[in-house]
Amino acid sequence: MKHHVWQKSSYCAQGDSCLHVRATATGIHLTESSDPTGSILTATPTAFGALLTALKANTRPASIQVTFTPGNDADASVRVHVPGARGAVVTTDRQKWEAFVLGVKAGEFDHFVEGPNDTTTRQVALQHHC
Repeated sequence: MKHHVWQKSSYCAQGDSCLHVRATATGIHLTESSDPTGSILTATPTAFGALLTALKANTRPASIQVTFTPGNDADASVRVHVPGARGAVVTTDRQKWEAFVLGVKAGEFDHFVEGPNDTTTRQVALQHHC
């Protein structure tokens, strides 16, 4: 079985404790490494691509819902889930979420949603982040 590597944003200042993304044959997966429940959200490449597009445009994503708890401190929680689907809810804090969003805006996760003809680009990007 092929080993799939988790990737985090280069903007994450928390060491390995950040939001992590990986792709497998079953979809794009998102988890928070410090979440004691170990929740892993699975989305289609289309849904994950819509999330990336929304975050880059500073708009609300529709396919993957992001909910912020009241408060502006770095420890306020952020919940990420797919509306209407049974499954995982990934919980992180604002500081880690903002690091993820900075990585999204820098294009660090674009290779997860590229088309099948972009295999070489995707492999180079993965090597850069491993």
